[in-house]
Amino acid sequence: MNTQSLYWSVRRELWENRGIYIAPAAVAAVALFAFLIGALAKAPQLHDQSGLDKPYNFVSLLIMGTTFLVSIFYCLDALYGERRDRSLLFWKSLPVSDTTAVLSKMAIPLVVLPLLTFAITFAAQLLMLMMQSAALVLHGRSPAELWAHLPVIDMWPMLLYHLVTVHALYYAPIFAWLLFVGAWARRLPFLWAFLPLAAIGIVEKMVFGTSHFGHMLGSRIAGGMDGGTPPAGHPLWGHFMPGSFLLDPGLWIGFAVAAVFLAGAVRLRRARGPI
Repeated sequence: MNTQSLYWSVRRELWENRGIYIAPAAVAAVALFAFLIGALAKAPQLHDQSGLDKPYNFVSLLIMGTTFLVSIFYCLDALYGERRDRSLLFWKSLPVSDTTAVLSKMAIPLVVLPLLTFAITFAAQLLMLMMQSAALVLHGRSPAELWAHLPVIDMWPMLLYHLVTVHALYYAPIFAWLLFVGAWARRLPFLWAFLPLAAIGIVEKMVFGTSHFGHMLGSRIAGGMDGGTPPAGHPLWGHFMPGSFLLDPGLWIGFAVAAVFLAGAVRLRRARGPI
């Protein structure tokens, strides 16, 4: 596989899908505006140090949720859209293999969006910190106590860790499945992506009286952290234990499943023409 072709293919995806970065940036801008109004209305209550990081966590969750939804809709439309608008014929005429094309699309939710989420969240939280500091000065108070008790040193490394481990590595089979469905479906890819999964869960419950498949999906979406107790002050980041995460069998099973779906997506892109 040509690395340069992959690089330019990723750039092409970014150029064609500007909503990838516009949507989280717009959400961050709205959240910052709301935070600014609240900061000007009243100064932070520094005596309640346990709640200082709550607005920062909320904004990060809001941006992460937005980029996760963007990832879902992007993956569903990445291969389906070029078949629907018949641009597939043009892209296939270029000296870019189907493998490179599919991997470039997989790189968006797996690499680009987690890094973009971190950059936007970092900038938003830094602006929030400056707004709160300015609000304290306007109310005749020193922002030193805010900087001393707000766990910014912990927030940003934990955020990056969460994005790399969960939103990139652990969600890989989810994104690969959506790409596969987009390459296969002739219409309504959203329904084809989610109805079979719901049907499997319903059949299992009716026939066997169990919910293993639904629990597995829930655990995957939760990043494998549904059974753990997150550290205090970081309600969604989970334990900062890279060794345990990399030794988790579910992670490597997910990689294998993702590889199968990606191989299927490559084969379908090669074999199928426009809709």
